[in-house]
Amino acid sequence: MGQLKQYVAGLSAAFGAFCLGAAIGWSGPMEKPVTDGKAYCFSVSRDDWGWITSLLTLGAACMCIPIGILIGLFGRKLVMLVLVFPFLIGWCCIIWASSVYVMFVGRFIIGACGGAFCVTAPMYTTEIAEVAIRGIMGCFFQLWIVHGILYGFGVGALCKPKTVNILCGILPIVFFIIFVWMPESPVYLVQKEKTERADKAMRWLRGKDADFSADMNAMVAESKKEKPKVLEGMMRKASVMGMCISITLMFLQQFTGINAIIFYATSIFQDAGTGLSPDWCTVILGIAQVIATILAILSIEKAGRKLLLLLSAAVMGITTLVMAIFFQWLKDSDVGWLPVLATCLFIVGFSIGFGPVPWLIMAELFAEDVKPVCGAIAGTCNWLFAFCVTKCFPLCLDAFGAAATFCAFAVISFLACVFIFFLVPETKGKTLNEIQEKLGS
Repeated sequence: MGQLKQYVAGLSAAFGAFCLGAAIGWSGPMEKPVTDGKAYCFSVSRDDWGWITSLLTLGAACMCIPIGILIGLFGRKLVMLVLVFPFLIGWCCIIWASSVYVMFVGRFIIGACGGAFCVTAPMYTTEIAEVAIRGIMGCFFQLWIVHGILYGFGVGALCKPKTVNILCGILPIVFFIIFVWMPESPVYLVQKEKTERADKAMRWLRGKDADFSADMNAMVAESKKEKPKVLEGMMRKASVMGMCISITLMFLQQFTGINAIIFYATSIFQDAGTGLSPDWCTVILGIAQVIATILAILSIEKAGRKLLLLLSAAVMGITTLVMAIFFQWLKDSDVGWLPVLATCLFIVGFSIGFGPVPWLIMAELFAEDVKPVCGAIAGTCNWLFAFCVTKCFPLCLDAFGAAATFCAFAVISFLACVFIFFLVPETKGKTLNEIQEKLGS
């Protein structure tokens, strides 16, 4: 029963990722109606659409560091609940946009809220989870993101643009209704010397008869340690190593091409001449991503983080290489099914490793005193990398062609295998203190 409540609280907190995933998935099916002038009463150029897609990632990048400070001051739960209101404002800008500039503002605000959830929700889920299920719960954020992307693809394929906007815009309200009943993070409560509330939260999460005294004592002991200044804490060897590993994983997560493929999935399939409806091809992608993410969550505590990352990078490298070969030599052949298959396998490869694991590892690699700030910096870097990829991807397609662009993604994926093999530590089954000792040594 105790683990069930931890799962409920973790899934509730991570539902913010579903809201973000819907906003990401929105870009695929909405590209054609928006750029064709069918969705709004104003025209949107190809360059404008590039900004509409990429401003979400820029907004997320701008919010990650401020949110790291805010959750340290006001708590994880309160901050996530307050985020609902700007999230709704962003979607109102999209629904009732009177010009492309209003859409820019709306996408930027939605991205800022999504970026805030990227830092807050993984931190909350790892803090409420016991060691035995921390790996599974650390993947909840990615699980909800892929379901949100599938939701965006699905409603985009089935509904008119206005309806798509509304169905995506109501999701933050659903999050508020679900999450308002969940407890605050016990780690935060102990840090603020609210031990009675922390004990009550732990009792709700673990069960009335559970013995969590060892965990409570560890949290209290950690909170009573003489805390160095944040800058001093960030200069510890363990913190520096954790930051280098986390930021590099974030770089590899984005520059292997995931957001380029998700944001521009519809146009990729259209250019490939698959013969299938591009909108329904994106739905197939979404389904593949959901299935692979669920498999990753079920295996992450058995296979370990490192093995999943290695397998993920290898699959992404092979599939993007196949895409490069298709666009260079096979585009005029009768193999329109090949890019659909390769892209689906790419999504599967990403989802079993590079989707959930970098966010999980980010939450595991840092000590409690520097976790909010270091996690925020890593999250900011991730979204800046995503902005670069989503903004530059269509420019690279025009300047160098699809074959060269996908070949670059393949090279980065194979380099990721080398980095993971030699430098990424295995964190499966280790307490947060054990991980710090390993990094510090």
